Amino acid sequence: MADEALSAGAVARRLGVAVTTLRTWHQRYGLGPSEHVPGHHRRYTPADLARLEVMRRLTAEGVAPAEAARWARQGPDVVPSGASARTAVGRDGGPTIPVGRAGPAARGLARAAMRLDSVVISETIARAIATDGVVATWDGLLRPVLVGIGERHDATGGLVEVEHLVSRCVSEALAAAARAAAPPGPPRILLACADEEQHSLPLEALAAALAEVGAGYRMLGARVPVPALLEAVNRTGPAAVVLWSHTRTTADPDQLAALLAAHRRPLLVLAAGPGWRADTLPAGVVRPVDLSEALALAVAVRDALDRPAAS
Repeated sequence: MADEALSAGAVARRLGVAVTTLRTWHQRYGLGPSEHVPGHHRRYTPADLARLEVMRRLTAEGVAPAEAARWARQGPDVVPSGASARTAVGRDGGPTIPVGRAGPAARGLARAAMRLDSVVISETIARAIATDGVVATWDGLLRPVLVGIGERHDATGGLVEVEHLVSRCVSEALAAAARAAAPPGPPRILLACADEEQHSLPLEALAAALAEVGAGYRMLGARVPVPALLEAVNRTGPAAVVLWSHTRTTADPDQLAALLAAHRRPLLVLAAGPGWRADTLPAGVVRPVDLSEALALAVAVRDALDRPAAS
């Protein structure tokens, strides 16, 4: 049995979770290593691993961890799967976050958000980015949950603490993904929120997506006044500028007109976000429909600028 026992690191790699998650499952739910050799760390036996595989599968399907652990302790032979598992173990009481037709990962993330479980939230996001990439993670996982939190807040006035926690976890995960990619090329793309615009997460997602494909960028972040934006443009000469507006109150088209009149006018100005109205945009400004299109347009302009001139 000693030869078959595994360390926490080996089990974490097999399950695709962090060692800290294993520690949490051990401390909270008793799903820890059972083999003990005096003078050595405890190790996980095949039976321990089987229980943890059940725990991992059920939590990924949206089952609350406490209920998933209850089933895992009973052994893999008695655990239902798929939708039947979620029905069998039930759901947490209280308000929920609507995620529309999003898949099990989004439902699981929404449940973790309601529990204010920052460890599971962060691990879920990081795992999705590593597996599916930034754009797919944003569209299929993060955006449905963030929209659902907003809808629930609009209806009840609550979930402020949930929104703050989830936003911080999302921001940290996107920043980590961007740092890990470390684009080698020059920063040809400038990202900024419109003046007084504080909702920067979609812009942070674009930054991480750009890094993922090797496109260098500069991120100015939230609430960028027009004079500061123009100063950045004239100092750096970006090929493309993406100006994000989440609400109509921050979507002043004069900001876009100022970019078009800049001394070092960018080749492309993108008005990103639901705040902008297509019928108010100055001629020459492009309004991408989603993150994927914004990424494709920015990269295309970057590539055109970096392409060697024909001899």
